Amino acid sequence: MDFTIREAEPGEYARLGEITAQAYLGDGLLDFGADDPYLTTLRDVARRAAEAVVLAAVDPDGTVLGGVTYVPAGGPWADIAREGETEFRMLAVDPAARGRGVGEALVRACVTRAQHTEGCVRLVLSTQSVMLQAHRIYERLGFVRTPERDWEPYPGLPLLTYTLHLEDAPLTNT
Repeated sequence: MDFTIREAEPGEYARLGEITAQAYLGDGLLDFGADDPYLTTLRDVARRAAEAVVLAAVDPDGTVLGGVTYVPAGGPWADIAREGETEFRMLAVDPAARGRGVGEALVRACVTRAQHTEGCVRLVLSTQSVMLQAHRIYERLGFVRTPERDWEPYPGLPLLTYTLHLEDAPLTNT
């Protein structure tokens, strides 16, 4: 791996927020395009970092390649996590860095954190049906679809869910 996964630093928040916003925009994931109010949330990495854990993938020269928000159980960013679960959200990779394994490395970092979280037995996530590349990563890492947990944050935006039972995941140390 020619990049590092670590907690995002305050000086990287603006860049990571823009990567996240542009990934959602560029991939057509926002119903209202550039006018979508969710863009404000995607760009507000400082708030996420204060209320959850924001991980960043960073090149040796300091270039931010992407990030993800890891949500410990019960945190304000939790959408679907139940007792004994953690989740992650807002996985995004700069289009220029795609194909380098950045997205998978960020997901693996979330798995590792979950494995080292006392009382955590599952890692869960929500995703849109069109995020096929992300689905391939999740399935390759052992996540399984949980259609009984699918939900809509608002009418017309159905989200699919995946779960990884941590006892089924290889223990990682990264």
